[in-house]
Amino acid sequence: MENFRFYVPTDVRFGKDRLKDELADVLNLYGKTVLLAYGGGSIKKNGLYDQVLSLMKDNQNKVVELSGIEPNPRVETVDRGIALCREHQVDVILAVGGGSTIDCTKVIAAGFYAEEPAWELVSKRKGFNGPALPLVTVLTLAATGSEMNGGAVITNLATNQKLGVGGPSVLPKVSFLDPQNTYTVPAYQTAAGSADILSHLFENYFKKTVGADVQDSVSEGLMRTVIKNCPTALKTPDDYDARANLMWASSLALNGLTGNGKSGAWSCHPMEHELSAFYDITHGIGLAILTPRWMKYVLSEETVSKFSQFAENVWGIKEQDEFVAAKKGIQAVYDFFKACGIPMTLPEVGINEEKLSLMAEQAVKHSTIETDAYMPLSKEDVVKIYQDCMTESSYY
Repeated sequence: MENFRFYVPTDVRFGKDRLKDELADVLNLYGKTVLLAYGGGSIKKNGLYDQVLSLMKDNQNKVVELSGIEPNPRVETVDRGIALCREHQVDVILAVGGGSTIDCTKVIAAGFYAEEPAWELVSKRKGFNGPALPLVTVLTLAATGSEMNGGAVITNLATNQKLGVGGPSVLPKVSFLDPQNTYTVPAYQTAAGSADILSHLFENYFKKTVGADVQDSVSEGLMRTVIKNCPTALKTPDDYDARANLMWASSLALNGLTGNGKSGAWSCHPMEHELSAFYDITHGIGLAILTPRWMKYVLSEETVSKFSQFAENVWGIKEQDEFVAAKKGIQAVYDFFKACGIPMTLPEVGINEEKLSLMAEQAVKHSTIETDAYMPLSKEDVVKIYQDCMTESSYY
């Protein structure tokens, strides 16, 4: 295990109906003028928008709205949010939504004080070192863990780039996590969110660092939690415990708990970022398609012990032959995603072979997977993984 710093000061308010008694006091810690940010309008359909607006009206907040934040938040929306914050001298941002909404508002929070344009902030890839507006979140989708970390991913469709950036100043100050707010999430998004959670855990689990037993054991437990509860949430959307476990697993998967002390580049995320940068697909779906193919590609004498451990501790697969166990574990990942209703080939989400080479080149260019990944991946390696995603098959 390597040296690390674990700094996650987010005040998490987890559980039922806490907004009514606590939102006003939280906002009053930071000021009266609030940027209310949200996405495509689902919070208006489920009544959350009216609830939040009523609470802020009773609290005599001045509310400025930023709506229409995209599933892959775009830099133009970030610019629009920064302009609103500056025009109205916003004191605090309230992000109501999933990871895309929260990611967008993180960069707005940092961009409020920055001299350079938002995309320059993102594309420098050096992290936010300056101040940021305080951010409060009301989570509506278990997926990215953005409610409890300092990272954000922003898309620039003009340049076909999707880049991650962040820093401690954009960590949410307070996050309200009420599983009831995820009851109306459609099955497709529930499955995609669960795939995203699992991918965060996989990325931290499969790294070169040895001796991180605590991190790996926590990851395995969280993986089992998602695997158990996602099917329940798909079958019974208002099952509180299933939604609660998915929501908390989302937060813990990417708040540093499973990744700190283990260095190295992630593997599947850089490859998926190119898929959604060029084709604007759902992030979790792209990850689900890529992950078992990546696992298959990097399975070797060098990696088989870790994959065998994964198969036994996560899926309960016990085999004397490590390769047999590893292959069955990888097949279990594929079968789980498929059973959750996730399309498991790239053509099913509108991606053909036309840009595979270009996307592979960009995946290597925009990351360090060629040198720092669990198993280093060249452009040619990434192309082969993409190509394996073109057709559906049983692996073993």
